[in-house]
Parts: sequence; structure tokens; C-alpha cells
Amino acid sequence: MATTPAPKTYRVKSFGCQMNVYDGERMAELLGAQGIAPAPEGEEADLVVLNTCHIREKAAEKVYSDIGRLKREDGSSPLIAVAGCVAQAEGEEIMARAPAVKMVVGPQAYHRLPEMIAEASAGRRAVDTDMPAQAKFDALPARRKVGPSAFLTVQEGCDKFCTYCVVPYTRGAEISRPFSAIVAEAERLVEAGAKELTLIGQNVNAWTGEDGQGRAVGLDGLVRHLAENPDLARIRYTTSHPNDMTEGLIAAHGEVAKLMPFLHLPVQAGSNRILKAMNRSHTAQSYLEILDRVRAARPDIALSGDFIVGFPGETEEDFAETLSLVAAVGYAQCFSFKYSPRPGTPAATMDGQVAPEVMDERLQRLQAALNASQQAFNQASVGRRCQVLVERKGRHDGQWLGKSPWLQSVHFAGEAAIGDLVEVDMVEAGPNSLSGRLVATATA
Repeated sequence: MATTPAPKTYRVKSFGCQMNVYDGERMAELLGAQGIAPAPEGEEADLVVLNTCHIREKAAEKVYSDIGRLKREDGSSPLIAVAGCVAQAEGEEIMARAPAVKMVVGPQAYHRLPEMIAEASAGRRAVDTDMPAQAKFDALPARRKVGPSAFLTVQEGCDKFCTYCVVPYTRGAEISRPFSAIVAEAERLVEAGAKELTLIGQNVNAWTGEDGQGRAVGLDGLVRHLAENPDLARIRYTTSHPNDMTEGLIAAHGEVAKLMPFLHLPVQAGSNRILKAMNRSHTAQSYLEILDRVRAARPDIALSGDFIVGFPGETEEDFAETLSLVAAVGYAQCFSFKYSPRPGTPAATMDGQVAPEVMDERLQRLQAALNASQQAFNQASVGRRCQVLVERKGRHDGQWLGKSPWLQSVHFAGEAAIGDLVEVDMVEAGPNSLSGRLVATATA
């Protein structure tokens, strides 16, 4: 067996959702704890981790393209690890099709990367797609360096089995991290400099646990506890499922000042017939009723969602109902996608697959409506004064970029620093961001 030197540098390339971003950060920390350094910008890395997402169209084929692009001029390749949901779904197939790949590791097994790197350096290829989620979290190193806003995984997996979705097969069943483990990691993140925590999960509002007194609590109880940390300024959560929007969580939006006025609650379609075919547990009407209750608790809340266009069997009448729902909600942000079949999911073999050109045309109409809704929400923010969390420098000298409570990007000029919470007057709205005028630094 041909051996290779142990890697001294790495690069993690993450695709897809916030869960993958979090996992990519944790893999980087894991590699750093092994003495492997991030490769300098513009330089080749000894180890490349492709942290994949299976949601997008032709996700597996894109992985093979990325693998091919890693080949060096002399014909050699770095140590390549394929991680994430494509790794989970395509494990042995990746090994068969891509000899350059030395490691395939699923999203619940990446804590084993150090062992797998040792095997790969010794000339042995390794695959691990087991799903012991708690073992992964227990094995990860403590987090020591973060930005002003940090992701914190509290829940993984999904039991909903929407007919278009591979997540139950690639991430496993719903599992909630223990309350104590989440609180401990949150405290470390805040000590490391985080002012804002975003609690994440495939169905984050399905999280349940027992608090320090042994009482059963849901996500609202966890949020209320985290809000007691005096050094934590903001709390967010994503991604939610309508089925798990409890009355306690809705009430928390009106009662917990640190819980930001933003809710990402995917609906996917406005047609009840299509929602039933998707195996969603809500109707368009029940979804709108949830939003009404949330708005009653927090009138200024910004709403976000996801839509799939061209699901099998979708007619023009079904699509018109989606446009009607968009008009009724008034979204501040939204994500929209063309349906694409995932092997092994029920929708992939359904009758009535929609022609690509029809999907393209409908997506353009939907995105035009969503963009107009976002522009209107941003325009309505002009004249408002709010706190902005400074995240990074802007493109121009003396300019800063941060997020409003409603998750809008806001740029402004003046004396500030990354991590500051500053008071800003919103003075101009664009389609994707707002311009602000600095009033004062609220906290450093």
C-alpha cells in the first residue's frame, strides 16, 4: 500500500444549509485540534474536505466534478474526504467511481476524521456512514474562536418524510441534543465572543429535553433559559416546521426580548392538493393561521419561507394558489426552488412530472413576487431606528456591514468594530440590503 505524509494543511468546502455550515466549522475545529492548519488563501491544501449537500439538483454529479478539479498539474491529488449528505447517500458508490477519494464520512460520523486520516495516510481508504449523533457531539472539541454570530446545533434529523426529501435518509431520525450539552456549548460560544446564537436543526422547533430541574421543556424553554445569559444579546432559530410551532414557542416571540423578530417557516406550496401529495402536515389555511398567531404575539416579526415549484402534478391553478399565499403573507425573505427528483423518494416516481420549461417560467413568476415582497418589507423599514450587530467590514473604507433584528443586511459608515451592537437609523432600502446612519454604539 502506498503511504502519504500526514497532512499539515486543510481546506473545508461546505455546500448547502446552515447545518452544513455548522458541520464544516466543527470539522475545521476538529482538524485544528489535531495540529492541521487551514491552508493559506491561494495555496493548495494537503487535505480537502468536500462537505456536501443532497438537496440541490444533481448534487452527486457536482461532487464528482469538484473531485476532478482537485487534480494537480502533476496528476496527483490532495487527500480528499467527501463528507455530508451525499457521502451518506452515495458512500460506496463514491469510492467505486472516484479513486482519488480516500475518505467518505457521513454527517453523523465526522468526529472520526482523525482516525480516518491516519488510515488514509497509511494507504487504506475508509468509509463511515454510521448515525450515532450523540457520539459525534460528545467527541468534538470545545469551541474557542467564533464571530459575533454563531450557529449552535440543537437538533438533527427528520421524522416528517415529505415525499420530495432525502433528509430522513441522510441525516436519520429526529434527535435532540441534551439541554445541558446545549447550554454548555452556548456558554463557551458567548465566552469566545458570540453576541448572537442561531439554534439550528432540520426541524429545530421539534427539539425537546429536560432542563436542569428535570422538567420537560420544548424549544421555547431552551430559548428562555439561554436568554438569561447577560452576555448573550440575540437568539434566533431555524429551520422550523409548521407542525412543531407550539403555543409556548409562539408566546416566546412576544415575551423574550432577546428572541429576534424573525421566523423562517417553510410552507413549500399554497395548494392543499399539492401539500397533501408532498406529505406536509399542514394546509395553506392552517399555515396562515399559525402566522396570524405569531404576528399577534410579535406584530413586527419578519417572515421567511421556502417554496418548491413544479412538484409532480402541479397545475397552473395550484401554482396560482401559491402566488395567492405569497401575496397574503408579505414575506421579508424567501427561498424558492424548482422541484428536482431525489432517488429513493416517493415523489421521484410520481405521475405528472412537470416539464422543465414550465417550471422555469413559474419559478421566474414566483421569484418576481417574492422579490417585490422583500423590497416592500425593506422599504417599510426606512425611517426605523434599530440595533445592528456589526459582522464585518464593508466594501468601502470606513463602511461596516451588520444585521438588523429582522435579519436584514445593513451597511453604514462611522466608528465601529466587529461585534459591536450599534444604533442605526435606516435611511435607504435596496432589494437585498439597507443603508443606515450610525447614531451610537449600544454595546461593545
